[in-house]
Amino acid sequence: MSKRSTWALPYAIFLVLFVALPLILIMVYAFQDGAGGWTLGNFTKFFRDTDAINTFALSLEVAIENTAICILLGYPAAWILSNKKLNKSAVTIVLFIMPMWINALMRTLATAELFHMLGIQLGKGTLIIGMVYDYLPFMIYPIYNILDRMDKSYAEAAADLGATPWQVFWKVQVPLSMPGVVSGIMMVFMPTVSTFAISEFLTNNKIKLFGTIIQENINSSMWNYGAALSLVMLVIIGITSLLQDNKKEVSGGIV
Repeated sequence: MSKRSTWALPYAIFLVLFVALPLILIMVYAFQDGAGGWTLGNFTKFFRDTDAINTFALSLEVAIENTAICILLGYPAAWILSNKKLNKSAVTIVLFIMPMWINALMRTLATAELFHMLGIQLGKGTLIIGMVYDYLPFMIYPIYNILDRMDKSYAEAAADLGATPWQVFWKVQVPLSMPGVVSGIMMVFMPTVSTFAISEFLTNNKIKLFGTIIQENINSSMWNYGAALSLVMLVIIGITSLLQDNKKEVSGGIV
C-alpha cells in the first residue's frame, strides 16, 4: 500500500469494467450478425438505409445550428463575465452555470411544459430553443475560463501600440481564446448529434436524431445494427477529438 501505483488500481479496474469493456463489446457486436458470425453487413446496411442517412444528416444540421447559436450567444456572455469592469460580482457567474446543476431531463421537461403553456407548437424551432437552453452553459464556461485566465498584458501592449478596443478584441483576445471556443464546440456539438431524449420531448417524437435511431434499435433487440451505429458515432467523436487536439497544438505554437 506504500506504492503510489497501488492507489491507481481501483481507477484501473473502473476503466476496464466501465470504459474499455463496453467499447470492446460495441466493436464485437458491430462486426457480428444475429447468429454471431463476422460480417460488415451492419455498416453496409447503414449506408444503404436512406432513413438512417437522412436522420444522420438532420442530426448534423441541428448540431451545427445549435453550436452556431451557442457561440453567438455564449462568446459575448463569456466576455462580459470575464470583464471585471462590466461584471463585478461572482454571483452573475453562478447564475449562468446554475442550469448545469439541474438534471438535463428535468430541464427539458420543464421547457416542453413551458411551450405547452404558451401554446407554441412543438417542432424544430422548439427543439433548437431547448438545445440552446440545455447546452449554452457548456459553451460559456470554457470560453470564460480562457478569457478570465488570459494574460492582460497582451491587450495592454496592443492598446499601447495604437490598437483600437475593437482591434484588441478581434486580433488579440479572440485568437487567444480559440482553445476555449474549440472545447465549447466539442461539448455542444457531439452531445447534440447523439441525444435522443431532448428531441423526443421537445418535438413529440416528430423529429428523430441519430441517437434516437440507436436507442430504437437497442430497444428492439437489434444489438448488432445498434452497435454499428454507435461505432460510427464513436469514430466521428474520435476524429473530432483529434482535430481539436491539432487545433490546440497550432494555437499553442502561435502563442
